[in-house]
Amino acid sequence: MSRTFKLTIAYDGTDFAGWQVQPGRPTVQGLLQDALREITGTNIGVIGSGRTDAGVHAIAQVASCVLPWRDEAERLALAINAKLPESIVVRRAVEVAQGFHAIRDAIGKRYRYQLQIGGKRDPFSYRYRWRLRGAVDLEPMRLAAARLVGRHDFASFQAAGSDRKTTVRDVRACEVIVEANEGIVRHDDNLHVAVEVEADGFLYNMVRNIVGSLVEVGRGKYAPQWMDEVVSRRDRDAAGPTAPPHGLFLLRVDYP
Repeated sequence: MSRTFKLTIAYDGTDFAGWQVQPGRPTVQGLLQDALREITGTNIGVIGSGRTDAGVHAIAQVASCVLPWRDEAERLALAINAKLPESIVVRRAVEVAQGFHAIRDAIGKRYRYQLQIGGKRDPFSYRYRWRLRGAVDLEPMRLAAARLVGRHDFASFQAAGSDRKTTVRDVRACEVIVEANEGIVRHDDNLHVAVEVEADGFLYNMVRNIVGSLVEVGRGKYAPQWMDEVVSRRDRDAAGPTAPPHGLFLLRVDYP
């Protein structure tokens, strides 16, 4: 008898061409499906809550799958992990009601984007932070971020050429956070900062475009009030540049 499972997955996206299966390229979804095919002897589809791009990481991506499995759910996680590379792990597997769908049932997500401001290149964190050179003022960034909270049309922060039925999203939080610098090699001349964004849903490249715009404010190119203009324009050219993918983490996916 087939059962439905909810998988919580963490991965370092550095070496992958993103989440979604792509012929001839290593992807997280592809490796999970390969692992399940080895375990069950049949093709099993794995549905992720969303598609992370090449180089983007996840602390708690969520996926759903339906398969014939007779053992405990936690043993399914162990079996899958035995077939995966070290950079991907199924943190948890739980059986859920039939019909559960990782995309359709999600009610929100939270992303984290990590920055290093100033200092020397850190060989132990460069894969996970966008290093910014020069002065960056965090207080204007915080003020600009706060202006994005609420239900708005975020078309200006959607990648050009994307096709969505609606670009309206409810941003529940947009925070600029100073982190403790506790890496393997500590540098007193740099600052670790994170931008965390929580919403009921996200457009393609929305978080990275928000971060790129906030950095423009922090560098003094625009005042915090500029964010109002960017939102009202509903034009990708109105916003700042797209932040690189390697600083972005999917922190969690929320369900009822």
